[in-house]
Amino acid sequence: MTASQLKKPLSGDVELNVERNEKPLKNDAREAAERGQVATDIYGNPLVEFDRAAERRLRTKIDFYIVPPVALLYLFCFIDRANIGNARLAGLERDLGLRGYDYNAVLSVFYISYIVFEIPSNMLCKLVGPGWYLPGISLAFGICSVGTAFVDNIAAVSGVRFLLGVFEAGMLPGIAYYMSRWYRRSELTFRLSLYIAMAPLAGCFGGLLASGILKLPNFGSLEEWRMIFAIEGIITIGLSLIGFIVVTDRPETAIWLNEDEKALAIARVKSERVGTTEVLDKVDKTKTVRGLSSPVTIATSLIFLLDNITVQGLAFFLPTIIRVIYPDSTVVQQQLQTVPPYVVGTFFTIFIPLLSWRFDNRNIWMIMSAPLVMIGYIMFLASENARVRYGATFFITSGAFSFGALCNAQVSANVVSDTARSAAIGMTVMFGNVGGLISTWAFLPFDGPDYPIGNGLNLATSGTMLIIAVLLHFWAAVDNNRRGKRDISSDLAGLDQKAIQNLDWKHPGFRWRL
Repeated sequence: MTASQLKKPLSGDVELNVERNEKPLKNDAREAAERGQVATDIYGNPLVEFDRAAERRLRTKIDFYIVPPVALLYLFCFIDRANIGNARLAGLERDLGLRGYDYNAVLSVFYISYIVFEIPSNMLCKLVGPGWYLPGISLAFGICSVGTAFVDNIAAVSGVRFLLGVFEAGMLPGIAYYMSRWYRRSELTFRLSLYIAMAPLAGCFGGLLASGILKLPNFGSLEEWRMIFAIEGIITIGLSLIGFIVVTDRPETAIWLNEDEKALAIARVKSERVGTTEVLDKVDKTKTVRGLSSPVTIATSLIFLLDNITVQGLAFFLPTIIRVIYPDSTVVQQQLQTVPPYVVGTFFTIFIPLLSWRFDNRNIWMIMSAPLVMIGYIMFLASENARVRYGATFFITSGAFSFGALCNAQVSANVVSDTARSAAIGMTVMFGNVGGLISTWAFLPFDGPDYPIGNGLNLATSGTMLIIAVLLHFWAAVDNNRRGKRDISSDLAGLDQKAIQNLDWKHPGFRWRL
């Protein structure tokens, strides 16, 4: 069946069921969901009609089966990455003989491997399949975390942190890519937030868990900070083994979906991809380049880089900053005082993407979130009062953590093919971790105890994020207007289906979705 034989283009609000006893997906729509049939016209309008009630039931079912497993994996991914900050308070530097900038160097080693393996890891995730790949790398970095408990010098801890970066490189972009197989662009931001919220929650839970672990006299032969790495790594290993069973690779392999639900899951995602004939294409060089070279991917990646200077800096240095604010508190009290800012950050990590879902807009929420981060750093720099500075951390976490979901959903929504999406998400997260590498050198020993350079840097980056987001918003509006004036039929004349698919975001019927 050709596209011309399908129904005329309809808006996404039109219901599929004309009669109440019809199935959620009609036969012509079912054919469009299969390989080889386009699901949009040349203008990007969907050729498939959906029953909103059936789609809502399916979406809820997907939510319960897809989000919790990967959210738990990412929770302990972030804990295994950031628990070195908790271990620092518990004597890691003293026992390993770290001096001067040694701690910063150890943090940097992690990000070097993290950055190098980011894009290759996400492309490998596509080739292997997220259902096996995500639990596999989770198992590997859980083992690395346990190994950190047995290091005794800077060389050993640097080696383990390098391997940790290799395996963790695929987790954040891998889950974002995995979820893009299941959700519409408007739905994706909120679902990404449900697992990205694990980052601030990891700061909250990690502080509680670390303080609880430190109350133990020993864990086998291990004591103090070594117990943190060992116990948290063992938990990660256990969750990874469960992940091999419960992480479903794609709709076609979901045993918890019936055939009608599988067809509907495929068709509704495909209906947003102009000119494409398949949801999961083969890895293709042209499409990979399209994903990496999209103007929205480049601009959003830069925003994520700048944001991660703050987010990753908090993960590694918030315990240190709390120690500066409350120097007379015990180590356990200092660990616990890192929790409330992360609780507030977790709330906004979910709340802002929820608004993004409802309004099907991501860029405007970036524009609104950046000033919160700016206010926090202005407060910290302008006052020496402990309460004001502690309050500043709440503003920072409120604005900074939502960018993880917003940025990844943004680049996912602004490419067409699955290959381009995998590359775009991988590039975005790679840039983000360049920001993470910068963050390891943002708070240096000579800059303490007030860290004006580190805090000033973060104020500058949050201001730059705001500027880029505003410029991107206006550029996309102008370019969409230009695209609207083109003769799409003439532009596509003489191109076969493969050439049309390879256009990706350069397809004349494509519109930027911010």
